[in-house]
Amino acid sequence: MHLTDTTVSRDAIDRWTVRFISDDGDEVCVTVAAAQELDAESVVDRARTMLVQLTAFGTRGGGRSANAYDAASNGNFDDDEPIMDTRH
Repeated sequence: MHLTDTTVSRDAIDRWTVRFISDDGDEVCVTVAAAQELDAESVVDRARTMLVQLTAFGTRGGGRSANAYDAASNGNFDDDEPIMDTRH
């Protein structure tokens, strides 16, 4: 997923929705409770943190990560193969 846009909206009951939109039309939406007064930039940072935490949780078939590097890795440990879909 190559991120091309991020939108932030707030509903009538003080929930924020952050939409991460990819170049191929896929989207990931994160709802953030407005427990405190947040600005849009803080809400995006909070949503990213939530996604990182979920990514680490979902490794190894639901099991724990082997270590902190493994938790942050994309899982490609083959030095001779490029990381797929890397864009800069």
